[in-house]
Amino acid sequence: MSARLAPGDPAPDFTLSTDDGREVSLRDYRGRKVIVYFYPAALTSGCTKQACDFTEARESLEAQGYDVLGISPDKPEKLAKFRANDALTITLLSDPDKEVMQAWGAFGEKKLYGKVVTGVIRSTFVVDADGVIEKAMYNVKATGHVAKLHKDLGLTTG
Repeated sequence: MSARLAPGDPAPDFTLSTDDGREVSLRDYRGRKVIVYFYPAALTSGCTKQACDFTEARESLEAQGYDVLGISPDKPEKLAKFRANDALTITLLSDPDKEVMQAWGAFGEKKLYGKVVTGVIRSTFVVDADGVIEKAMYNVKATGHVAKLHKDLGLTTG
């Protein structure tokens, strides 16, 4: 299993492709806070709910200094379909080799329907403006997570 990150750790840098083929690096966001979240698969019910919640909260989060990056092992073409199907406005990134997920501790053993499997661990991180992990949350729930994150960070919603 990958080592888990904790508050105070430097956020592992990455460069990944978006759904439209652009490359995005974490270092591009220095000077702003970033919410980086990892989800198992585009176009599935839980992941759709979470992405729609982040999209709905995007303007509020950005106004309070946060950008959102969603990362899955899906190929850019599938992410493009995900964006189009659900009118998503957050940045979606493709990590098909799961290297970034492993560096962030978001890939490994987890329980799924009572069985231990290896896969993407639904995780969310808040990275400060200097590139340091401020908050690390593993095994988060898809539904209600964005509202809980707003509350935990003391942010307004709207």
